[in-house]
Amino acid sequence: MKTIGLLGGMSWESTVLYYQLLNEGVRERLGGLHSAKVLMHSVDFAEIEQFQVNGQWQEAGNKLGDAALGLTLSGADMILICTNLMHKVAPIIEAQIKVPLLHIADATGKAIKGQGLKKVGLLGARYTMEEDFYRQRLLDNFGLDVIIPEPEDREYVHQAIFKELCVGKFTDGTRKNYLTIIDKLRDQGAEGVILGCTEIPLLVRQDDTDLPLFNTAALHARYALEQAFTEDENSNS
Repeated sequence: MKTIGLLGGMSWESTVLYYQLLNEGVRERLGGLHSAKVLMHSVDFAEIEQFQVNGQWQEAGNKLGDAALGLTLSGADMILICTNLMHKVAPIIEAQIKVPLLHIADATGKAIKGQGLKKVGLLGARYTMEEDFYRQRLLDNFGLDVIIPEPEDREYVHQAIFKELCVGKFTDGTRKNYLTIIDKLRDQGAEGVILGCTEIPLLVRQDDTDLPLFNTAALHARYALEQAFTEDENSNS
């Protein structure tokens, strides 16, 4: 079993979910007292969020790259950024490390393609929805047509993430509004919806709608476990 390095704290609410999912996945595979080999660097999200607001993406990437390098020097065999948005700076981080950075969009695209879907909606932070680093990767690598909400709905989704979800506030009213936006994406032809912020699955769950939802945190963690066990399983075959 390889060691998984987590860049967490963005926010810590969803980083907790990553840790839980990884350990549950190892227990399912190995049973007994087995748990995941995990190293974590949890940043102060307020500092990262300020970089975002100021458009200081290079600085944010350098900071996370330094953290990723530290994880690899401590023995991490792969790196996961525990947030969709900060994959915007994934190339900066990758340039500073010699181990694989497992991209959350690849884990998500693989799952969507596996279900045979071609057109999906995307919910997330404003940057994730509106910029190319996420949607273009899904198009280029998986041939997916990714649609996003209307401007007013995008702003609502974004503000709710930072003012509510990232500080542990999950209300029925916000859930209802998110589900309304999901229904609008369905009306635009979406065959499923990517929960493209790792906090959103803490608010909206598959039981809330019959439209397929793609929990990016869970898919990312599953992808990491596949990589963590690949060589072990091959060596035993």
